[in-house]
Amino acid sequence: MIKIAVASGKGGTGKTTIATSLMQTAPKGNNLLLDCDVEAPNAHIALKPESLSTEPVHKLIPHVDRDLCTYCGKCAQECRYNAISVFNHKALAQQNILVFPNLCHACGVCSAVCPEKAITEIKHQIGTINFGNLPDGGGKFANGELKIGSALATPIIENLKKKYLNEPWDIVILDSPPGASCAVVETLKNTDFVILVTEPTPFGLHDLLIAIQLVKNMGIKAGIVINRDGIGNIDLEKISKEQNLPILMRIPMKKEIAQHLANGESLVGAFPEYYEKFNQLHSKINQLITIGELS
Repeated sequence: MIKIAVASGKGGTGKTTIATSLMQTAPKGNNLLLDCDVEAPNAHIALKPESLSTEPVHKLIPHVDRDLCTYCGKCAQECRYNAISVFNHKALAQQNILVFPNLCHACGVCSAVCPEKAITEIKHQIGTINFGNLPDGGGKFANGELKIGSALATPIIENLKKKYLNEPWDIVILDSPPGASCAVVETLKNTDFVILVTEPTPFGLHDLLIAIQLVKNMGIKAGIVINRDGIGNIDLEKISKEQNLPILMRIPMKKEIAQHLANGESLVGAFPEYYEKFNQLHSKINQLITIGELS
């Protein structure tokens, strides 16, 4: 199994454009695309998966039995995330305990430290994961979707990977969230290669350097794809040499490309001449992975 993540330091650089086209040009086999950008999943727009099945994702949150609770405050003292608060105003004879589900990280410490065993854990839905087939035998598709109002994306990505990466896939493409957050780290974990998508603008460069530092800290081989080439004057060739990362592909800034992508088409679907470019991208990545294994 080869696991290739597509990431970027900055949102809107074209990660999904690269990930979906990489999936559509992958050698025929048992392939999977995972859209891990669970706060704004959009790979399905270009890939148009069929027969989607959906299942909920839960986390465990504390439930307090008020008949047992003595409002001692031990749970609130130990909670690092301020997800539980105890109000014990003796002068006013007022006692209460509040749980804030969106702050809870499901660590279980509150139930562990409760001296009265008044706290148990119950399921709280934070999102969904979806699975389906791609048209014309183009592989499988899965994504995660964070429920509106929920705060934690990482548990959904963990569930997504745990559920689907145990199968014997040939190639897995992971469309990462933007940035360098915990959700990105979870997505990139245990991957073989990371494509860093950027653009030649000051913002693109700034966030690319953050993403480069992340993959280096994680010890993952990486390469750069420049999208909207020609939009700015940043010398990414120089940066790639300084960072010892190859530039794998350049996609020019063209109005007609933006128009087709805005209409929900994939890059290779709208411009078949890119099939060969992405075939070459697959070959380059395979070579770089192999070099890493040999060294």
